[in-house]
Amino acid sequence: MRVVDIEIASVNIGKPEPISAKAGITGIFKNPQRGPVAVSKLGLAGDAIGDTQNHGGPDQAVYVYCQSDYDWWHNQEGLATHPGLFGENLTVSGMTTADAHVGARLISDHLVLEVTAHRTPCVTFAVRMRDSTFPKRFWQSGRTGFYCRAIKEGHIEAGERMKFEPFDGEIVSIADLIAHYPYDRLDPETRKRFLATPLHFKMRKHLLRRRQA
Repeated sequence: MRVVDIEIASVNIGKPEPISAKAGITGIFKNPQRGPVAVSKLGLAGDAIGDTQNHGGPDQAVYVYCQSDYDWWHNQEGLATHPGLFGENLTVSGMTTADAHVGARLISDHLVLEVTAHRTPCVTFAVRMRDSTFPKRFWQSGRTGFYCRAIKEGHIEAGERMKFEPFDGEIVSIADLIAHYPYDRLDPETRKRFLATPLHFKMRKHLLRRRQA
């Protein structure tokens, strides 16, 4: 795999808003921001997280979605898409979810992000999309986008470019994670492969306490 250039098409944050799901408050309704936005180990400055039990934290600091995957939804279902629609912090062009894998990094001079996991759609997402069946289609499409941790804190803004650098080790793609989810019956070799990557901490913990198939 090779290093590729990607462009940050949009940087999106959400303010706390009421929603008829889970905690009752959500930050999923995100809007594009102008100018640089600070990124810390816990996410983007000013970005609200309603359900802190299942969202946010160091290994889900930044959620990334790809413009090419949005294009697929538009072409496949006629969905009227726009940056932030799926609740992502960064909308990027130049790659797809299919290119992403655990440990790959998005690198600029002032920020380094590392891919940790896929996004698992939930009831909040269904409410946001006003379609109870959408999360299932989203999952089955494999176009889930991906979470990142901030290896180097910094800032980011729309229009800047980053390097997408492959992981120098075992390649476990987002598609691999989706195909084997929820990891209850992994064969020993697949389990070993997954644990050889800087996988999302909670997923690693889950794998370490599960019996092998």
